Parts: sequence; structure tokens; C-alpha cells
Amino acid sequence: MRTRKMMMCDKPTPLAPLIRGGLKAPSPDKGRVGEGSAYLPYNKNLTAIARENRNNPTKAEGKIWNEVLRMRQFASYKFLRQKPIGGYIVDFYCSELRLVIEIDGDSHAESVEYDEERTKILGALGLTVVRYTNDEVLTNIQGVYDDLWDTIQKQIPLLSQLSTAGKA
Repeated sequence: MRTRKMMMCDKPTPLAPLIRGGLKAPSPDKGRVGEGSAYLPYNKNLTAIARENRNNPTKAEGKIWNEVLRMRQFASYKFLRQKPIGGYIVDFYCSELRLVIEIDGDSHAESVEYDEERTKILGALGLTVVRYTNDEVLTNIQGVYDDLWDTIQKQIPLLSQLSTAGKA
């Protein structure tokens, strides 16, 4: 069994840059306080459910994961599946871009208000939420890819501004 040693040092962990090419910092993906760009609170009770969801993805989630997001295929950005954030489990999350991708299935058609509230709460945490339907992913993956690419291109200047504002 592997054990992990913790190293203690006098220097605080530097903030992770919000744009590529800067200094490396510990990944904020694990939600550790004081590490990475920002701590995102989450309900620890959702971790087991998220793990179960990762083991049983929908057809659309499997397709976008395998064809677009997995193993840094999409512009070398790291995405996580079924990430607990706040009181929710988001389908996909990229900490570097502070981007959430949600794949809305048939059940989402009946819960527009819930999705709007969820998007509002995630937005208050500084996250951008992008939504695609199951049908869009299953029948037009290239269109989803292109839209996601456009979204990220618009996001990068905003992240750059936030990064430089935080240094002032």
C-alpha cells in the first residue's frame, strides 16, 4: 500500500494562475483549503454519489467524455467528471477555466427553474456554466466541440483580467 508523505514548509502555497503559462501550483480540483486558485465548498456526502455517477455515465456523458474532454484532449485542459461543488454534482468541471459543463437529459426539460437556480448559485462561486442537451451531444458532437471552443476563447481574456487584478 502506498502512503503519502506531507511536506511542511514555511512558504504558503502560491495561487494558481488563471491563464496558461504561469507558475504551477497544487491542483484546486481536490477542494483543499489554501491550495490552488480558490477553494470551492462542497457537500462531502455527495462524494459517494459522484463516484457512482462516474461509474454509470449516461450515453451523452460517455460520448463527450471519451471524444472531447478525457485525458486533456480538449486544448490540453483538465476536466473532471461528476465533481461535487456546493450542494450539487456537476457533470464536468475544469478548474483552470472555472468552467462547468452540464449535459441536460430528458429529466431536465421538466426542471428549468431548478437548473436556473443551480446556474445562479454556481455563477456566484465565479463559475461559468455551459449547458448542452443529450441530443446535441449524441447527434452533433462537432457542434458541441465548436461551441465549447468559442466559449473558452471568450473566457480566456476574462480570466486574464481576473488574474492581473488579483496581483494588484
